[in-house]
Amino acid sequence: MTAFAPTVVYLLCLASSLLCAALLARSYLRARSRLLLWVALGFGALALNNLFLVVDVLVLPGVNFWIARQLAAAASILILLYGFIWEARDGR
Repeated sequence: MTAFAPTVVYLLCLASSLLCAALLARSYLRARSRLLLWVALGFGALALNNLFLVVDVLVLPGVNFWIARQLAAAASILILLYGFIWEARDGR
């Protein structure tokens, strides 16, 4: 693989997570389902994680964004987990 392939993969991951977050947010605005809101916020945090990865690896390779990437990933997991638990409790 050339050095071009990882760049394409990183950018496609960023684009797909942004697209998923935008589509989920649009669906939330139409349906007003809280689960859609939580999942849209979770994918937004995943997009932020991918943005930090692109900046870390491609834009500023000398600056370490590892902590920011890990915090964004943890925020995404916590948002999704909180949303799923919230919806499971309200669904009883």
